[in-house]
Parts: sequence; structure tokens; C-alpha cells
Amino acid sequence: MTSESVAEGSQDTQMNWYVLKIQSNREKTIRDSLLRRMRQEGLQDFFGEIVIPTEKIIENRNGKKKVVEQKLYPGYLMVQMVLNDDTWYLVRSTSGVGDFTGTSGKPSPMPMHEIQRMLGAGQAVAEEPAKLKHDLKSGDNVKIIEGPFGSFDGTVGSVDPTNGKLTVMIEIFGRSTPVDVEAWQVERV
Repeated sequence: MTSESVAEGSQDTQMNWYVLKIQSNREKTIRDSLLRRMRQEGLQDFFGEIVIPTEKIIENRNGKKKVVEQKLYPGYLMVQMVLNDDTWYLVRSTSGVGDFTGTSGKPSPMPMHEIQRMLGAGQAVAEEPAKLKHDLKSGDNVKIIEGPFGSFDGTVGSVDPTNGKLTVMIEIFGRSTPVDVEAWQVERV
């Protein structure tokens, strides 16, 4: 998992992580607005990171393999900050921000183990391989659209979700033959 984040200000021992409910599909705009407002108000020393948790997914679009970033928690933003009246007001009065998650009234910080789980046990993971986005399972009928067995129809025999590979049973010379292909090389029929 990767995270889009922006480090701002100094690291203070009083900083805690909070999760904000925000308008969905406006995560980047709202993050940028928060950053701009905190600089205008001179409050950047009270903020740490503002994170949109994402992961890389491989999608098959028009027969081409494409890596895209997908939000893990659409409609939520993670903010590291010192909570005081000024920072609370700045966050709450930013367009698109709904509320802090947690108890009503005064926001409660997220426990560190929850933050680590939501961020993928550490943001220092440099470059994780992208996960393949597909919903194929054993027994599905597919057509191989690319590679040496292109245009063959078959049935998925097994799925290796870690590597995005499939074993497809195709018929060659009247016999069922297993062939290994990548999931993006097939489409469901």
C-alpha cells in the first residue's frame, strides 16, 4: 500500500492522528485546501501529515494492463495534528469536511495500532507491487485475449491472487490442457 501524504510542520510529542469524514471523491482537493488554510493561518507547526490511504491496482482496460491508485477509504482523510481550539476550528470550517470520527463533541485520537493498520503498518514501504484487480475464481469461463493462446476459450482451474496468475484449462486436439496466463490476459465470457 502506498499513501499520498504531505509532511508539514514540526514533529511534536502532542501530535495525534485523527480521521476526518469528508466529501467522497474530493479527498485531494480537501487535503490541498487544509494545507493552504493552515499556511494562511500560520498553524503549520500544529500539523504533521495529511494522508489519503491508497493502494496500487492493476486493471485491464481495452486489453491493456494499467496501474491505477485506488483509495482504501473513500470519504475519509487521516490528519496528524495537535488538537486545540484553533486547529479544530480550521479543520471543521474547511469546505468539504464533515466531522472527526469517534465520539461526538470533542474528537478522540485514533490508537496507534489502528493508525498502523489503516496505513498498512508503516508508510515507509517504498514500492510494493501492484495488486491485480479481478474477480475471477475457479470454474469461471474465460476467453484468452492476449498471448500465444489468444482467442482460446477455457475454464479457470486455479487462481494465484498474489502473482495475478491463472491456470486456464483449454481444449487442444480434443484434450483438456492447463495453460498459465496472467489475469489481465483473459476476460470473462
